[in-house]
Amino acid sequence: MLRRKAANQAGGDPPQPGRRKAVEESTTVKKKQQQVKGSCWDTVVLLGKILLLVIFVPPFLNYASLQREREELIPKDAQLIDIGLGQKISLVCKGQGQPVVILDAPTGMSSDVWYHVQESVSQTTKVCAYDRVGLGFSRRVMENETMGMEKVWRPSTTGRMVDDLHRLVKVAELATPFILVGSELGALNGRFYSHIHDAQVSDLVLISPIPEDAFEEETWQQYWYTHLVPSLQVMQLSAAAGVSRFLLILGLLQPTVTGSDVSAEVIQRQKYLLSDPAHQSSAVDEHFFLNESVSQVGEISRFKPLSSSTSVSVLLGDSFDEQLPAHLNQVFAELQRKALERVYPQAHRIHVGGVDRRMIYKKPSSVSKHLLELVSKRQTKQQRQ
Repeated sequence: MLRRKAANQAGGDPPQPGRRKAVEESTTVKKKQQQVKGSCWDTVVLLGKILLLVIFVPPFLNYASLQREREELIPKDAQLIDIGLGQKISLVCKGQGQPVVILDAPTGMSSDVWYHVQESVSQTTKVCAYDRVGLGFSRRVMENETMGMEKVWRPSTTGRMVDDLHRLVKVAELATPFILVGSELGALNGRFYSHIHDAQVSDLVLISPIPEDAFEEETWQQYWYTHLVPSLQVMQLSAAAGVSRFLLILGLLQPTVTGSDVSAEVIQRQKYLLSDPAHQSSAVDEHFFLNESVSQVGEISRFKPLSSSTSVSVLLGDSFDEQLPAHLNQVFAELQRKALERVYPQAHRIHVGGVDRRMIYKKPSSVSKHLLELVSKRQTKQQRQ
């Protein structure tokens, strides 16, 4: 009897059926919790891998594509002109004869926007379009680069661009006097150049010129720096991240110059530039420093009037820019009118119907028609002499 009690004490009480079931259920719950935790962690790891792919793969693919496309898409008739200080400008000249016509593109745009105009006018004379330093296929010196003893880093302002253009004209040996055509920022450059180097410019053609006092208007300045410039910075970021290339593939982003009469090469080149963060960066810079550019042009207009031997013509669209709020269109148009009356009261004004500031690629025939008239007049005058 004593031995049986001792055995019972050594072996303990036998487990109750209810308690055994509770233990089994607890174990099952723990296993399920571990499985859920493991499944959640696997999902997190998978999402992390996908995120890494989305972040890192598109930029690398875009960069690799850009390296290959640059050599393939550079215009076949383009010259890379070394203008000194490590900077090279892409210059495309078509046609033969004089006077030479030089085309300077709108703010942040490459020379491709002149495609139709250049093709048309080059049937009569030599027409040259160029990419400003940093845009298109032109190379600009980066901040950490040096050339001998001189370090080159100047903002993208009209003063620097005009200096670049002057050196380009000399190195490329373009015949002077020439007809200088500029749109928007290109018009500012044309004005600055013509006031400084008046003997080299026979005719100055301004297309949708930006008035030098535009940024004195608070509403315009606010729109420019709180809406337009940030949107361009997003485009730069999109290009750097490789997103722009996917948007182009999906058709959600479109080139500027399109149409059945535009070659596939030109369209592909525009897509390349939309995907190129270097080009987009320079476009941002030109917009960001436009306030300084208009200030420089305003000063040169006051202190060095344009020579009377240089004719001035202004092409203006009669439609408002649909991308601008109506009140800003009205503000800009009024500032533009006052500036032209003040600075170039004798200028020949041409109003182009049914188009806004994008006339050079939306209605290029109107621009070509005027340029052909100027070329004809100069050629007739040369023949008489």
